[in-house]
Amino acid sequence: MSTLGKCLSIDNINPCIKTMEYAVRGPLVIRAAAIEKELEQGVKKPFNEVIRANIGDCHAMGQIPITFIRQVLGLCVYEKLFDDPTIPSDAKQRARDILNGCKGGSLGSYSDSTGIEVIRRHCAEYIHKRDGIPSNADDIILSAGASGSIKAILALLRCDIDGKRPGVMVPIPQYPLYSATIAEFDMQQIGYYLDESNNWGLDIAELQRSIDEAKKNSYPRAIVIINPGNPTGQVLTKENIEAVIKFAHKENLFIFADEVYQDNIYAPDSKFFSFKKVLTEMGEPYSKMAMGSFMSCSKGYMGECGIRGGYCELINVCPEVRAALNKSISAQLCPTTVGQACIDCVVNPPTPFEPSYDLFMKEKGEVLQSLKERALLVVSTFNSIEGLSCNPAQGAMYCIEVIRRHCAEYIHKRDGIPSNADDIILSAGASGSIKAILALLRCDIVWKKTRCNGYMGECGIRGGYCELINVCPEVRAALNKSISAQLCPTTVGQACIDCVVNPPYSI
Repeated sequence: MSTLGKCLSIDNINPCIKTMEYAVRGPLVIRAAAIEKELEQGVKKPFNEVIRANIGDCHAMGQIPITFIRQVLGLCVYEKLFDDPTIPSDAKQRARDILNGCKGGSLGSYSDSTGIEVIRRHCAEYIHKRDGIPSNADDIILSAGASGSIKAILALLRCDIDGKRPGVMVPIPQYPLYSATIAEFDMQQIGYYLDESNNWGLDIAELQRSIDEAKKNSYPRAIVIINPGNPTGQVLTKENIEAVIKFAHKENLFIFADEVYQDNIYAPDSKFFSFKKVLTEMGEPYSKMAMGSFMSCSKGYMGECGIRGGYCELINVCPEVRAALNKSISAQLCPTTVGQACIDCVVNPPTPFEPSYDLFMKEKGEVLQSLKERALLVVSTFNSIEGLSCNPAQGAMYCIEVIRRHCAEYIHKRDGIPSNADDIILSAGASGSIKAILALLRCDIVWKKTRCNGYMGECGIRGGYCELINVCPEVRAALNKSISAQLCPTTVGQACIDCVVNPPYSI
């Protein structure tokens, strides 16, 4: 009998996975799923549904899809809809343009690894129109949500310098994607605290404190800015952005400008300024700094989270690094083509005098107004509860409450020393993640797999499944925790693989 242990056990997988946590898909969400199963099985509880507010999943919470977006996507995946006279001509033209950019005229074909060229061109035109500053389609990378390109660029920084691990500055509170990916890549998270007293703004003295402390055991490479803020809801002023850019230049940091909530501005005195626009208008040397800005179809007024569409604009990155990045993402073949089509609808929406324009603007305005009203409701409700405090929601989709009084009372009881509620801030913790089974081992493994090739040939849809056999529960749990940081596979791809495994049967 072999004396060797299991080829796959909790003791011989990637240690980064064992220590990581991903808050938005963590223990609370696992418990919520278990409760949902219990309700389905008829278990009696003092409620009949679970409302998942752990993540900004708009459609799951009842938001109605934008008609124009769904019409274009429907046309792209089922071309017989071109014969439907109820679908407006501008939606049909958008779909034709997308399909003409696909190999074989089919959205089921693989695209270039950086995305369909015509869609990248539309992204560049959208950015030019937004900022008044030219954008080059060759600087655009399409991805599975913004997170796909964020992770791809973070992977470029996985390089020890002077014997120190690379460090990435992230805001606290923050969206756990960053801390999760940093943990996955065995990099150093450098947390900097947002200034609650200044509407969660960025304080340069705090940035300096944070980076000076981090330099003792890491080599800072980049800074992440989320604007509008997640989960803090702030919108940075132009002056604050300029100060951050100057700081990043002084410290030679790459800028990750997470701007996926740019459509979600609620406060009348707030305005969205893109980092690219501010950086460019500052002139040299700042206009020569390397940065990436990120956009997604998951947020804003669209809420198409499961479609997994997004883009990144990379500026001032040298050709050698760009080539290395393109080589890296080519191993993933391409982002889902349905997600690419969705982001095209975002950057190339109906224009005045087109038949879809009035309905599109009506639906967009209703969604944004509803989000604004709910933001105001949440803030007022939090502030009406004794012991809670919440800043006004200037933008994005979240508010973060500060549980002051109860924490102060706890500290007083624990230490016997008075604590001031105004000195207390309770914020979201950090988390970590890892990609998938190969990351568990950092070596090869064989598993059963099915994907949409074969007779289907739906390569660009990106659908498939894996059956894991004889894997212990601890490793399965670690894998589930790992893939949760990728949010979800494209839902259209999931529907496609369902058609493969559940085809029509003869009667």
